[in-house]
Amino acid sequence: MYFCGMKQREEITIQSLANNEDVQIGYSDNDIVIVDSIQKFAEVSSAHVAMNTIAICTQGKIVARLNGQPLELRKNQMAIIPQNVMVTDPMVSPDFDLKALFLTNRILQSFLHEKMSVWNEVMYVHRTHIVTMEEDAIVFYTHFYDMLSLTIERGEDNPFRTDVIQSLLRAAILGLCGVLKQKLPRAEKTIDVKTSNSHFQHFLDLLHNSEVKHRTVEAYASELCISSKYLTAICKKQSGKTANDWIREQVLEDIRYYLLQSDLSIKQICDRLGFPNPSFFCKFVKDHFGMTPLQFRQQGGMASKP
Repeated sequence: MYFCGMKQREEITIQSLANNEDVQIGYSDNDIVIVDSIQKFAEVSSAHVAMNTIAICTQGKIVARLNGQPLELRKNQMAIIPQNVMVTDPMVSPDFDLKALFLTNRILQSFLHEKMSVWNEVMYVHRTHIVTMEEDAIVFYTHFYDMLSLTIERGEDNPFRTDVIQSLLRAAILGLCGVLKQKLPRAEKTIDVKTSNSHFQHFLDLLHNSEVKHRTVEAYASELCISSKYLTAICKKQSGKTANDWIREQVLEDIRYYLLQSDLSIKQICDRLGFPNPSFFCKFVKDHFGMTPLQFRQQGGMASKP
């Protein structure tokens, strides 16, 4: 038996989750929302999920469409969904419930950094969105969730509470990416390089493995022996983002990383990331973060735009 509910569209963002009385929020900040319980998903006909989502079905079942493709999530299964997807036609069992973690792309990239390529390959190349949890994984994540809950409940006076929570979440997501990586097809298998899927995967590999990512779409396309127009088209088809979007996101994450996690000077970071001069680099950072590189470093990136 399923409930089909009222017909309305939901925009799932940090703001909408925080304002939804039917959603039990365990924790939220500018980049993260932890949902302890959500039972009224059937009241929407469609939802635009603006954030990366990791959800575990704790009871019942839901069937829906993810960007037009069928999706079914049962008890003890995990749904892993990238940002900016449409979930349509949901039908849930009366006892349906789940726990979910919603993450902005900024914080996800900060957590994974060079391992972001695993997430992107799983999400956009192989499109693996449902993972059945083995018994040992269920035990592990149950204990992990209990520890996270204790940190959230008892750490309100701790000046490093947010850092501790984020560190725990980073560890869990890294562990999840390790599991996902094991499920990826082995590299020895034959790859048809003529397919757009393969070109997209090669583009992601090239982008993630390049120390200097601040290059034009044409430069990447040339290395892949395809046109820039075709590269942009396959990126849009596979992920909903253009090649320029992918390049800009990775460049911004590298900038965040070196400004916040290294002792390199602004000039050294500028040179390492391939910017022509510090003046151009400073303008790029100010255009995207709303402050100079030095201000961004001094403020810990807290006031950044993305």
